[in-house]
Amino acid sequence: MRKWTVFLWLFAAVLPVRAQMIRTATFNCSLTRSKAGGLIEDLRGGQNPQGKAVAEILQRVRPDVVLLNEFDWDAEGRGIGIFQKEYLEISQSGQEPLVYPFVFTGPVNTGLASGIDLDGDGRTDGPEDAFGYGRFEGQYGMVLLSRFPIRKEAVRTFQTFLWKDMPGALLPKKPGAEKEMWYSPEVLERLRLSSKSHWDVPVEVHGRVIHFLASHPTPPVFDGAEDRNGRRNHDEIRFWADYLTKDKSGYIYDDASRRGGLEEGAFFVILGDLNADPQDGDGLHEGILSLLHHPRVQDVRPASKGAAEAARLDGGVNEGHKGPAELDTYQSPPGRQPGNLRLDYVLPSKELKVIKAEVFWPERADPLSRLTAGPPYVSSDHRLVWADLELP
Repeated sequence: MRKWTVFLWLFAAVLPVRAQMIRTATFNCSLTRSKAGGLIEDLRGGQNPQGKAVAEILQRVRPDVVLLNEFDWDAEGRGIGIFQKEYLEISQSGQEPLVYPFVFTGPVNTGLASGIDLDGDGRTDGPEDAFGYGRFEGQYGMVLLSRFPIRKEAVRTFQTFLWKDMPGALLPKKPGAEKEMWYSPEVLERLRLSSKSHWDVPVEVHGRVIHFLASHPTPPVFDGAEDRNGRRNHDEIRFWADYLTKDKSGYIYDDASRRGGLEEGAFFVILGDLNADPQDGDGLHEGILSLLHHPRVQDVRPASKGAAEAARLDGGVNEGHKGPAELDTYQSPPGRQPGNLRLDYVLPSKELKVIKAEVFWPERADPLSRLTAGPPYVSSDHRLVWADLELP
């Protein structure tokens, strides 16, 4: 008997270890409305066409962990609760329902009144006077859905981190007066870096912990010569590059006043609509390039045939672009600048092996192109980006 036991033990020892896989995704789903509670009203009953299209895309791709950008936040979680129960957990066009037992969402800076005049129009009550542009608190919010347990007690959020507290911050200057700040000292004492929020959400995946670093920086447009949004976008992205760098992260503090960045050797995936193309469109490209070229980050370059086709059919607005069209994740209205861009990212740490990465952007001849048609867009002007990862 002992001889057989030893034999079985040796046999098991030489068997290959089964790979542990996870599919993770980001999707700016455009489930945002112009008034507080509007999304809840639209989703209630399970028949909203946009909600059904977004849910079907998710059911077809079936990510294990997904960040939804531009999903209006409400304090009671009613919006995401309705979307889960009446859309994701109900079959769309014959697809298998999708259940996410674990959810993380939280307040964001969009629409959160600052009480100060941030756009220089002499008023303090406009959408541009909120800590992040928004007509009501929670507009353009975020939510992370997961099949795996979320360590909520270990989540770090950085909603209140002040922009001025970033060393070397690209704070805007008044045009023509390079030594004079665009924002007054009183404003800078209150102005937050994150236009929505930055989250570090640890998730237990097959006995390991992966940190999902989620954000949605402001678009680098809708400003003036001072380039306040372009500079803020750059620094919101740079925040993650510093967070991953031991000798640069000491200045960072979270909403619980804990300092420092992500420990070395930790697994992570950066998710979000970062509103920055590395080569084309508006914005300071150095911000996104610092992240794509970070020594701890691998750029998996998800692609699609639909994006390449769309660039050819858009009336020529993409002809001057430098970046590969197949990497685009955002569709600009046909013929309008800046054209299609790569804005949405899934960026895993280098310890995670990438098996496959794609953008859900079907070609027009594909029957599934009905889910991405527009404008007006059936689902969103952004495309879901996903990657299959293997844990070591």
